[in-house]
Amino acid sequence: MLMLGNYETEEFYDEMFLDSGEARHEYGFLRNRIELLGSKELKKRSNSAEKALISMGITFTVYGDDEAEERIMPFDVIPRILNKKEWEVMEKGLKQRITALNLFLRDIYSDQKILKDGVIPREIIESSTGYLKQCIGVRPAKDVWIHITGTDLVRDGEGIVYVLEDNLRCPSGVSYVLENREVMKRTFPELFEKLSIRPIYDYPFRLRNTLEYLTDSHAPVIAVWTPGVYNSAYYEHSFLAQKMGVSLVEGSDLVVENDKVYMKTTYGLKKVDVIYRRVDDVYMDPKAFRKDSLLGVPGIFEAYKKGNIAIANAPGTGVADDKVIYTFVPEIIKYYLGEDTIIPNVPTYLCSQGKNLDFVLDNIGNLVVKAANGAGGYGMIIGPKATSQEISDFKELIKKDPRNYIAQPVLSLSRVPTLVADEKIEGRHVDLRPFILFGEDVYIMPGGLTRVALKKGSLVVNSSQGGGSKDTWVMG
Repeated sequence: MLMLGNYETEEFYDEMFLDSGEARHEYGFLRNRIELLGSKELKKRSNSAEKALISMGITFTVYGDDEAEERIMPFDVIPRILNKKEWEVMEKGLKQRITALNLFLRDIYSDQKILKDGVIPREIIESSTGYLKQCIGVRPAKDVWIHITGTDLVRDGEGIVYVLEDNLRCPSGVSYVLENREVMKRTFPELFEKLSIRPIYDYPFRLRNTLEYLTDSHAPVIAVWTPGVYNSAYYEHSFLAQKMGVSLVEGSDLVVENDKVYMKTTYGLKKVDVIYRRVDDVYMDPKAFRKDSLLGVPGIFEAYKKGNIAIANAPGTGVADDKVIYTFVPEIIKYYLGEDTIIPNVPTYLCSQGKNLDFVLDNIGNLVVKAANGAGGYGMIIGPKATSQEISDFKELIKKDPRNYIAQPVLSLSRVPTLVADEKIEGRHVDLRPFILFGEDVYIMPGGLTRVALKKGSLVVNSSQGGGSKDTWVMG
């Protein structure tokens, strides 16, 4: 029996198959290859890929009530494929979005024209936990605020692509993209020989170029700043530092003298020109932000303000990460660029608006409600999947702080064939996180991190909630 002979698209938009059961053009060769391999060989290659990932030590940490648990990121060997035309639209839309958001950040920390013109209510900005008054009047190197971005895209039941959210502070996951590709090239070399798949191997080189652009030093010293080995994304921090050929540092490795930042080495202090930080804004400097921060470096914010150190992403970018600000991005694009949005937002209700609040409370059982600064699949409720008690409890949270919540319809996320138990292939829901670098120009890695909800019927793709990942192929 053919492996995909009993595959069911059901009522969802399937990225590999048309409703007729015929494979989409870009998936034709892959479909034939899967059938030729058969279930036993596909499972064998899947096990081989899993062992390779384990040997690489690709892990993330899940924080529970009592302790942190380190896990291997689950991986599915059936890739997701994007054709050239659809990727070009995504690429154009992402460039538009990141350009407008960078102008937005520059504005709200300087002239605040967008607020004075009433495009966004001032109280929305000033009540955001990501808005840092300490950054008012500060100009980052080369006027770039958002150097590394991971924007989450989803496709609905009609096949329309939406932006689900922006991740502008410390977006993670690019190490999985790079390692997944290496494993796939070993596992299916024949596919890479036959198909024109756009490469992604140069991302670390491009990331380093982006960071070097921020300084005029001829031989810049760059460091990746990690919170430490207990951070959930520590593997990625060390991976990127190694691939770029730069130092990996913690706060205790850095010191500020005369408003300049130095790194402690066995040969003494060494001046640092650029820091790629993976530490949240408010933990960066106990003198400027949270006084109780043990991760921060006293005086580093003052050195940054005086232009003696470039920091990516710039402090203060978290305000554009706020899910409430997300609802205004189409207006932000129109205001700064004079253009209509290429990739639309998911329709969103602001709970801070009276009529919306009543609607959300009355219809929460049919909506997805998210905290404005939640992440990792936490701080949210999927109404149709929630119990009556969970809905009741979440209603109280919304009533206590309506500014902190948004609501969206439950999207019927697109699905991609996935190898599951018993050597069967079934559809599983996916999203996509392309990675964007903003330096001298804007670069978008072809593809990105496809996260897949491995639990049958689940819409939550986060690794901390049982999700995994797939390699994403953009056809050349």
